[in-house]
Amino acid sequence: MNIQAMMAQARKLQKDIEKTTGEIENSTFKYENENILVECLGTNEIKKINIKNESILEDKEMLEDIVLVAINDVLNQVKKEKENKLGKYASGLGGIL
Repeated sequence: MNIQAMMAQARKLQKDIEKTTGEIENSTFKYENENILVECLGTNEIKKINIKNESILEDKEMLEDIVLVAINDVLNQVKKEKENKLGKYASGLGGIL
């Protein structure tokens, strides 16, 4: 393969990675149960926290645990989405991503 073809392939790969990254970053990930709703963007920015069950406000430790679980869940969803969608590019680049 000549150098020009390799450069064209690299540019295409870069555009594909940028497009996929943009799609992930613009996606919203949710955790929801009867007590709470947490929304997070693909940039790991928490977009919304909604306490749905006001009775949990009376139990500080329970509220802290619920918020912690919800935030960790949405951040894990973002991480998995990045691994699933961008991982295929990493294998093609010898793991440099």
